[in-house]
Amino acid sequence: MSGARINAYLICGGRYHDFDFARLELLKILHRHDRIRVRVAENYSDIDALNQADFLVSYTCDVLPDQRAEEALQSFVAGGKRWHALHATNSIIEWTAGGKARSPRKAQTFMKVLGSQFIAHPPVAPFRVHVTDPGHPLMSAIGGFEVSDELYLSEMHGPNHVLLHTHYNGKAQDGFAEENWFSDEARPIMYLHPVGKGEVLYNTLGHCRGKYDMQPLIEEYPLVERCAWELPVYYQLLERGMRWAARLDD
Repeated sequence: MSGARINAYLICGGRYHDFDFARLELLKILHRHDRIRVRVAENYSDIDALNQADFLVSYTCDVLPDQRAEEALQSFVAGGKRWHALHATNSIIEWTAGGKARSPRKAQTFMKVLGSQFIAHPPVAPFRVHVTDPGHPLMSAIGGFEVSDELYLSEMHGPNHVLLHTHYNGKAQDGFAEENWFSDEARPIMYLHPVGKGEVLYNTLGHCRGKYDMQPLIEEYPLVERCAWELPVYYQLLERGMRWAARLDD
C-alpha cells in the first residue's frame, strides 16, 4: 500500500570500529524517509525482531549468528526480503599463537548468504574504485572515484553481480595470516548477491575507527579514521542502498 510503514532492522556492533559514529550516520540516512521506522541491535540474536522487519541493514565486525540465527537470516532473504550489508559484516577474526589475525572458514551458511567472507586487507591507503556495471540503476550517474579505505581481500561465494570493483596485486597488511594476494583479478567493492527470492547488497567500504576502538589490543589508537565516510559519493551509495533495501523505488 502506498505510504505504508516500512520496518528497518539495523544491526551495528562488534570490534575494532567506531560503531557509535557508523550507527549515527546510518540512522540519519534512514531518518530521511518518513515511512521508515528503525529498530536497532548489536547482534543477530533477536530472531523475532528480524522476522518483523521489512529489510535489514548491518554494519558489524566479527559478529556471528549462532546456527538458529544463521538459518533465520537465510530464510529472511530467501523469502523475498533484502539485506544491505556493509563493511566488516562478513568478518570472522581469530588470533593465532603467533599473534596473526586469521579468518576461519566457519559460519558458512552466513557467509554464503552474504556472498563473501573477509580474509585480509592491505594497509589503509588510497585506491581507485571502478564502476563495473554503469547501466545498473544503483550506479546511475556514479563515476569512478578515489578513496582511502580498507581494501577488502575476500573469498567470494557467488553468483555475485559486481557493481563496483578495484584491483590489487600484493601482500596484505602485516598481521594477517593469509598475506599473499598476488592476482590480477578484480576485487569486488560492491555487489548484489541473490538468495532465493531475495537479495543482498554488499558494500565493503566504510571503515571508521576512533581513539578507544582497538582496546584491549591498543589502549589508545593514535588516529581517527573516517575513510569513505569523508566522501559525498559514499553517502550517495548508502542512500541508494537504503532505498533499494526498503523498495522505495519499486
